[in-house]
Amino acid sequence: MSTAKNYDLTELDKEAGMGAYGEEIERDVPQIDLSDYFNRKEEISDALWDAATGIGFFQLTGHGIPQTLIDDAFQISARFFDLPTDTKGQYPLKPGSNAGWEYMAQVRPSTGTPDRKESYQITLPRMKGLWPTGQEVFGFKETMLAFERHNWAVAMKVLDCFAERLNFPPGFFTEGHDPDTPEYQSTLRLIHYLGMEDAKPEDFKFWRAGAHTDFDCLTLLHQKSGQGGLQVCPGKDEKGRATQWTDVPPVGGVITCNIGDMLMRWSDDKLLSNLHRVRMPKPNESLGPRYSIAYFAQANMDTLLAGPEGKYEPMTGDDHIQMRLGANFGKK
Repeated sequence: MSTAKNYDLTELDKEAGMGAYGEEIERDVPQIDLSDYFNRKEEISDALWDAATGIGFFQLTGHGIPQTLIDDAFQISARFFDLPTDTKGQYPLKPGSNAGWEYMAQVRPSTGTPDRKESYQITLPRMKGLWPTGQEVFGFKETMLAFERHNWAVAMKVLDCFAERLNFPPGFFTEGHDPDTPEYQSTLRLIHYLGMEDAKPEDFKFWRAGAHTDFDCLTLLHQKSGQGGLQVCPGKDEKGRATQWTDVPPVGGVITCNIGDMLMRWSDDKLLSNLHRVRMPKPNESLGPRYSIAYFAQANMDTLLAGPEGKYEPMTGDDHIQMRLGANFGKK
């Protein structure tokens, strides 16, 4: 269980005051092929390290998750969000649990306003009473359990590439994210950004998701082609402001990844957790809803985050997540 009390999380400072639109510039978001992983691991590790120490974002091809399973996950996710509010309300996000359904409850420090979305979190040891029934969404639990485990396997391959560069032993991160324990707290998150078809002009001044960094180790994001809006800001201007944003293309079947605050701290700041956001659609883009599915690889509650060079005071995975949940959803 959590033992630490008050840590100064510098990650939160990144988010505060980053609500301005800034300017848009083009950058390359690397695409990295994971196919033939065990024979090409050194080559893949080099590419991942370059991306993670630079822009902090990259996209994976050849990852091995069947397209049919990805398609099923998106279809069933949309069916869940189409349920009546009263039905979804039977499975509420429990404070501090990262499990269950929420509607416009996440407030970013960068904006002070709720993200224009609803989401449903799956954190396996905390799901008692939170699964929709088969009558409500047929095949929901079966599909999401399979999809969750596939994403875990891909995340562990990526993290194992980083382990060698950080002088951690093989399998180090797999042990720290062991799913066969009650301390497991990695999360599969289904996201529905609200459609803007009937929105008022002032509604477009807000964000579908305000500027933020993720508080996990590694995020695997599945997007649908034609449903863009994700942007990354990998650096700051000469005045220390995050002002230059780059669109990350939504490509079906390609996994978009970014480093989170937990891994940045764990790596003694070698791997970069950079700001990103989801902007509102532009006039020439679809005003319809946007769906995405994210897998957040988060160290188990009892895993100790201790970097190889000891830059930061060690803390548990639970300490880190609870403090970030308190900042983003409010202490209750």
